[in-house]
Amino acid sequence: MAASLLLRGNPLLRLGLKHRGLCTGVVQVTRGFCCTSTAASTPPDSNLTSADNTTSVLSASEPPKYQRWDEPDYRKWKDQEEEILGDIEPVISLIKEILHSNRYVDGGRLTSEDEKIVVRLLAHHPHFEDKIGCGIESIMVDRHPHFRHSRCLFVIRTDGGWIDFSYQKCVRAYIRTKYPSYAERFIREHFKRGS
Repeated sequence: MAASLLLRGNPLLRLGLKHRGLCTGVVQVTRGFCCTSTAASTPPDSNLTSADNTTSVLSASEPPKYQRWDEPDYRKWKDQEEEILGDIEPVISLIKEILHSNRYVDGGRLTSEDEKIVVRLLAHHPHFEDKIGCGIESIMVDRHPHFRHSRCLFVIRTDGGWIDFSYQKCVRAYIRTKYPSYAERFIREHFKRGS
């Protein structure tokens, strides 16, 4: 009875494999991946190792491939990143709420409070003069003319014309102006498209 329980519990014994055969090789291979010493953990089967029978292990003299928290440049970058995020997050949150909530229906014009914030952001757009044209009457939320599933912001001009604009282009231009040393890295890490 005890022998049948032992065989059910250990599939290697059930297959009739000896303790010194494949079982030992499996244990040694497993130990080889966990241990840092390569000499003590070489598997008996040469097919399980690389062609030149060497293993790469980081030595104490090789620096790690990641930046350390205590490096001054890394700490300075993290502080600056936190400052930039604190600066732009309220505006981005407001615009996302405007675009993705039920506060405004398609074709709805922004309230005066929301419009003031959006117009201040619009002033940073790379093509600001082209967007405002003869002047801004109001800002509107509506479906994009080419991408009907996307909502975006539009400038309604004083002559009755209207044109869409990207708030992300405005935010990127603002970051490039206010934080020139860290702008490109921040944009690369926090925006899907860096253009």
